[in-house]
Amino acid sequence: MGFPLHRMRRLRQHDSLRRMVRETVLMPADLIYPLFVTFGENKREAISSMPGQYRWSVDRLVPEVTNAWELGIPAVILFGIPEHKDEKGSAALESNGVIQTAVRTLKAKLPDLMVITDVCIDEYTSHGHCGIVRDGKILNDETLDCLQAMALSHAEAGVDMIAPSDMMDGRVKAIREALDQHGYTDMPIMSYSAKYASALYAPFRDAAFSCPSFGDRRSYQMDAANAREALREVELDLEEGADIVMVKPALLYLDILRQVRNISKAPVAAYQVSGEYSMIKAAALQDWIDESSVMMESLVSIKRAGADLILTYFAKEAAQVLQQNGL
Repeated sequence: MGFPLHRMRRLRQHDSLRRMVRETVLMPADLIYPLFVTFGENKREAISSMPGQYRWSVDRLVPEVTNAWELGIPAVILFGIPEHKDEKGSAALESNGVIQTAVRTLKAKLPDLMVITDVCIDEYTSHGHCGIVRDGKILNDETLDCLQAMALSHAEAGVDMIAPSDMMDGRVKAIREALDQHGYTDMPIMSYSAKYASALYAPFRDAAFSCPSFGDRRSYQMDAANAREALREVELDLEEGADIVMVKPALLYLDILRQVRNISKAPVAAYQVSGEYSMIKAAALQDWIDESSVMMESLVSIKRAGADLILTYFAKEAAQVLQQNGL
């Protein structure tokens, strides 16, 4: 029988009961906080297209990360902005580079913090692409050598996890082999497996000064129209040794996230990217939406779709809300 025997509202009457029967639970431990690290000292540069986000020098980074750790956020992912860029992204490989220095500093201050590093040369190249360029073409196999060297330099600095985001074919296998050959067999890889060529990355590129100087990234990042291809990418990355797979962006690709969750027994991450963050911030600044409510609703939707881990610039704000709610 239907109504009145089955009254769906019975379990919605009280807040305590709603929490008891809640199907999807978001916790601070689900969150990874992305941070931009720049050269120099005493820097906290506001990013105009990402309200509330900054480029941090290493000395100013420590208090920010300590605050996140105290809120229950277990991990950060670091993106580097070097003082000098060149065509090969040489600064990405320097032992005293901004990321390598940041890793050593954070691990010395917060040894239990999970420090993850982005492995991609776009932030370090003068042309802004994620690979070595020759005659206007992004070269796949030549780029793998750079990614191996970059991953090893991060491992030597003491990083806890490597996250390649370049979308070159074979990069997970190449990085896994390099790490294993140098004794880093326990180093996990979180691969940006299904990374789409999205317009939602614009604020990130503003923050990292990494907008391509020519063309676009459609020859290596995925076409937004493709779903089966994403599953192939995930399967290949897992075969090559990825420990965690990622879908990026998150909100406009929740269908992809669900499909990846359905086929993957490995943990699945999703990246709520800069454009998703900035749209919520911009609407809230106009008083068109309640920022906190939409922030939490968006993060719960990502978790509900199947993400075990969420990379989000809202990490600290969300953790504060969750702490206030007793989680």
